[in-house]
Parts: sequence; C-alpha cells; structure tokens
Amino acid sequence: MNLHNAFLGAVRMTPDKPFVRHEGQSITYAAMNRRSRQAAALLRARGVGAGDRVALMCYNTPGFIDALLGAWRIGATVVPINHKLQAPEAAYILDHCRARLVLFDAALAPVMRQVANPALRMSTAGAVDGVEDFDALRAAEAGIDGAPPADDGIAEILYTSGTTGKPKGCLHSHRTVALAAINAALAVSLVRGDRTLIAMPIWHSSPLNNWLGGTIYVGGTVVLLREYHPQRFLETVRDERVTVHFGAPVSFFAPLQAVPDFADYDLSSVRAWIYGGGPIGADLARRLMAAYKSERFLQVFGMTETGPLGTLLYPEEQVAKAGSIGRVATPGIDLRVVRADGGEAGPGDIGEVWLRGDSVMLGYLDDPAATRAAFAEGGWYRSGDLVRVDGDGYLFIADRAKDMIVTGGENVYSKEVEDVLLTHPAVADVAVIGRPHEIWGETVVAHVVPRPGAAIDGEALAGFLADKLARYKIPRDYVFADTLPRTPTGKLKKYVLRSAQG
Repeated sequence: MNLHNAFLGAVRMTPDKPFVRHEGQSITYAAMNRRSRQAAALLRARGVGAGDRVALMCYNTPGFIDALLGAWRIGATVVPINHKLQAPEAAYILDHCRARLVLFDAALAPVMRQVANPALRMSTAGAVDGVEDFDALRAAEAGIDGAPPADDGIAEILYTSGTTGKPKGCLHSHRTVALAAINAALAVSLVRGDRTLIAMPIWHSSPLNNWLGGTIYVGGTVVLLREYHPQRFLETVRDERVTVHFGAPVSFFAPLQAVPDFADYDLSSVRAWIYGGGPIGADLARRLMAAYKSERFLQVFGMTETGPLGTLLYPEEQVAKAGSIGRVATPGIDLRVVRADGGEAGPGDIGEVWLRGDSVMLGYLDDPAATRAAFAEGGWYRSGDLVRVDGDGYLFIADRAKDMIVTGGENVYSKEVEDVLLTHPAVADVAVIGRPHEIWGETVVAHVVPRPGAAIDGEALAGFLADKLARYKIPRDYVFADTLPRTPTGKLKKYVLRSAQG
C-alpha cells in the first residue's frame, strides 16, 4: 500500500486528466508519469539509489512533485525542508539526515550558498550559476520505471519544527504515508472530481501527506500556488474553481484585511474549508462563515509524528464548540486522553492526548531515546498536548506538557496565562515559562513584546490579570523584549528562553 501505486492507478484510469494545475498550465496524469520517470532516471544517473535521502527545499512548484515521485520510483527517501530556514538550520537537517542530493528552488540560492554540506545540489524553478538545472536535465532524460517501493520502506523523513530543541526527523514508511492520505481523504470525503488547493507550504506534513497524498489517492486535481498571498489565494480559488482548501487560520483572516474587494470574489466552488494549527473562536468563526458565505469549515488537529492525523471539529460544531479540537479522532486513529496518574480523563479533567494508528511514524531518525519516550505501552504516541475535557467530551488545548509550570504544588498551564495577557491592548506577543525557584519549585515568568509605542510595565500587567486569573497563575516576573524566538513556522521556542535564564 503506497501512494506511488495509487498514482499509477490514476494514470491508467484518467491519463488525460489534469493532475497538477500551476500558473494556469496543466500537467496531466500521463505527463506527470513521464516526468517522474525522467526524474527517476536523472536521480539514478547522479548516484541516488534505494535508501538514499533526497532533500527537497522548494516552494510549491511542479519540480517538487517531479522529484518526490521520481525518488520513490527508485526506492529513495525524500526529506522535505522548510524553505524559510536559514543556512545553519538547513545545514543541520542535511547533515542529520545524511542527504545524498538536495533539490532547492533557485530563489533560495543565496541561502544555499552559505550551507556547508557535501550533498550534490540541483536547482528547480530557475537556473543557478554553478549548479545543475534539475528541470532542464530531467526533460532531456528518456526515463525509467524503477521498481515499486516496498510498503515498509522509508518514504519520508519529516522534521519537527523544533519547539523543544533541535528538530527531530520523523520516519514515515510508504504504508504510514498512504494511510495518512487515505484517512484524510475519508475525513473530508475527497472524490475524483475535487480540485485541491495547495497554498500552504508543500513541505509541511499536512499539505504533503493529507491533501496532496489524499488527492493522489482519489485521482483528483492538485492546484499549486507557489506561495500564499491573500489576493493570489482568492484569485486562484475563483479562477481554478477550487473545491478543497487547507490552511492555517491566518490564511482565512488575511484576505479579509488585505483585499478591499474581497466580497466580489466568487468562492462558491469550495465545499470544504479546512484549517489547522490553531483554533478559531466563536465570533471569528461566525465572521468567517459570513464573509466566505459558507458553513463548511472543518478543523483538523494532528502532528508530524502521526502522519499528521488526530482529531476533527466538524462544521456544525464550529460555533457551539469554538476553540475545541473536537471529541472524535480522524478515521484510522485511536484516541485516548490520559491523566497524569494514568487514568482516563473525564469531564473537567486535564489529560495528555495519546494517539495510535497506522499513519503514526516508525520513530525518530537516529534517536532511540526520544523514540522510546514518545511511545507508551501498546503503541500509543504520547503527543505532549494537554487538553481539558468539557462536559460533552470535547477537547480544549490547555498546554504542551513540557510547558506546564508547577508552582507550590499547583499546575499552571502557560497557554492560559498567555491567552489572557494577549487581550491587553499594549501586548503584541507573549511567552510564559517557569523559572526554577528554591521554595516554590518554579515561579511564573512572562516574556512580553509590547505593541509599538505602548508603555507598559509588570505592575500594570499584574493588576490587569488580578481579576482574570487565580493568584498562583499570575507571573511574578516580566521580561520585556522586542521579539520572541520563534521557528520559521511561527511556533515559540520556549527552550531558548529557558536556556537564557539558566
């Protein structure tokens, strides 16, 4: 069971159907079959074989898919890399995965020139001096069929975003990737007639495995937007008659603020607006439904380690249970919420989300200790996400387990404190962490970025929180800064703040 075979099935079924739409041009299933055979031949000619790692640091362009399918044809493993990374971050991943070859977008040449790594380099979506042009060389190849990848062979190494330390490489087999695609397709009822927009970065696990993979599985059409831009997003949905879109919440809010004639765009072709990476409140949910003239919003929650699959919040639940990640797992996933004492969490409890299923990673690359720590007995993946269970069984994120602060025997969930601080008009960004304390165990510290021109101090913030949070939750210290350390995908790197305080 693998996506390579699913792709070949679609080639046989609908060879002349557009598989990829990009910048107004179509690549049919038959044409992509030819291109992937050519890519396989080129990669093999450059010394890539079964088990070798091919890194892909690209925008959303056909070259990424050419190389992905071409690598799989010859049993190689793909390593998608965040195109927003700087040279030291990219070098770490290339070194860690021992990449044989790296394909990068020509626009990223200034970064790649600073990367010290011996992997062979090729460019796509443009020529780069001193680097082989993958697209031109691929087009000149006769092509090879290769050998079907083994289901238990490693298809991908997906790197985590590094919120708790160095990024870890999640090992996904062809089987886990296929199951992530199949079950995502089931979750939103993807069909052959769907036109799925990939506007979020294709190297990210959900666009890659859930939505590109799911569309391949059903034989649909993928619409590639090189990079998200609010107006280009609206134009693409309208012009390409997109039916399914997945994005972070900001991808839905940004057009409302940035495109004055938003209401003039015909978005009626979309039957599923899918979001992930954060919840949407009730008022914002109502606003989005009114603006997009649709109630077909659906939230997905998961993580790179699980495929990503996890839980769902369905359209009819968006307002009534706004802020929840849902109460049921996606198809193919088993769900538990486990208290600190090992018991099952019930209404009013806080527990950790545990997930199990065939889309879950095999483990972390070269890190058996982290792999052991990630799994509980019975194959359950311990997500590290703490949720509160409401009276109806819906789950609301309380905190990351690693971000929980224990002060004087009381648990403080940093996200709760952060959410309240962010309602202060002078606060632009905030991170709440624990600082070791001789008596209390830990004390609560808030790192705050003030809004431009705002004057604020710790005393004023403590007063603001006094009637909003229990006393033990209120930070005892405030550190003011111009920015907070974040990953290229926007997640707080709290370990940096912890390290800085000793």
